[in-house]
Amino acid sequence: MKKTIIFITLLIYATGSAQILEPVKWTTSVTKISNTEYELVAMATIEKNWHLYSQTVPDDGPIPTNFTFEGNGNYLKKGNTTEEKGHTIDDPIFDMKITYFENKAFFKQRIKLKEKAPFKVNATVEFMVCDDSRCLPPTEVDLVFNIK
Repeated sequence: MKKTIIFITLLIYATGSAQILEPVKWTTSVTKISNTEYELVAMATIEKNWHLYSQTVPDDGPIPTNFTFEGNGNYLKKGNTTEEKGHTIDDPIFDMKITYFENKAFFKQRIKLKEKAPFKVNATVEFMVCDDSRCLPPTEVDLVFNIK
């Protein structure tokens, strides 16, 4: 019985003291360009000292940021997802030039409407972040864009 109590106490302590790191928070917005064209905007807010990687990363580097948009018949994608200019450095850990973002990053995807009724565009972003001492495993986050 004593061992069981010690085990449960240790389990509770370990669970309570485990820190879940989520250095990137995602928000979405939609900008109307014309009656049939909209821009989907995904904004990443990045905690201090963390880096979110670009969509274009050389092979054998960190996992690039990647957006997947779920098709639903209400829209067509126009081109690829764009990003603003980040910081490009010679990364000593990966031994290559890598582009990353600090603090905030904006990613934009244009769409052309096929239907006029309000609908949602569901998407997923996969990304990887690192600080000066560690990298977190790739993470996927679901995004929703409301077209009105």
